[in-house]
Amino acid sequence: MARERILVTVKTYPTLSRKYGETVCTAGVREDGTWVRVYPVPFRRLDEKQQYRKFDWIECELVKRNRDPRPESFRPVDVNQIRVVGHMGTKHNWAERRKFLLGKIPVQTRLQVLIDGAKSNKFSLAIFKPTEILAFEWEEDEREWDAAKLDALRNRTKQFELLPEEAWQQVFNVIPKLPYSFSYRFTDADGRESKMEVLDWETGALYWNCLRRCGGNESQALEKVRAKYWDEFRRKDLHFFVGTTLQYHSYAPNPWTIVGVFPIPHEQQMELL
Repeated sequence: MARERILVTVKTYPTLSRKYGETVCTAGVREDGTWVRVYPVPFRRLDEKQQYRKFDWIECELVKRNRDPRPESFRPVDVNQIRVVGHMGTKHNWAERRKFLLGKIPVQTRLQVLIDGAKSNKFSLAIFKPTEILAFEWEEDEREWDAAKLDALRNRTKQFELLPEEAWQQVFNVIPKLPYSFSYRFTDADGRESKMEVLDWETGALYWNCLRRCGGNESQALEKVRAKYWDEFRRKDLHFFVGTTLQYHSYAPNPWTIVGVFPIPHEQQMELL
């Protein structure tokens, strides 16, 4: 089986799974411009040299996920064989990222195209450019992980149900659950207003970092997150990496979420003197 080379564009905030423990959903683009979703990945259990950043090139062997009908969904044959083999940097106003991603992948501007694509199961990952950003918002969420999932995972560990090669599925120090959900409200090219939740790991990491710097003051931390995602990113050529969830892929009126934020600097116009 050939190893695939993938540019990582998406790494969602970790979630808990009864089967896989703490895991993240990774998505990216192959060298030919096609999307791929890689799940499950026990990211915090990977060796330090395997822990990839957004816009790293990784290599791994993949196989189609049988219980996930979305065309881009695959799982690693062996998570221990994931390798970081390069990085796409930000030189010249993100020129390489702009050329590769916006040059090879269709950029969607109409929400209805996304919804129709999901319902017909043609695609479940895309780049979307909003026409106008209306707001960056948050809502309080549950502050603890689902107790039943935690208990199930702990019981499996105590009962030695995990084989030695599945030890990465165990949960010891679970990552804190985000107590807030973050969302963008925006309009598309048809003038249609929508709201999408932001699931990017970077958003959650920013919140926790701001909370520490603010001495535990949640209101101040939230305002610092807003300063980046609203004040700063609105000055960029803002695109979203969007994806559907397996549960709602073909059923929800709008199954799409923002799984990654792509705040490209505007191209500078050079004047000839």
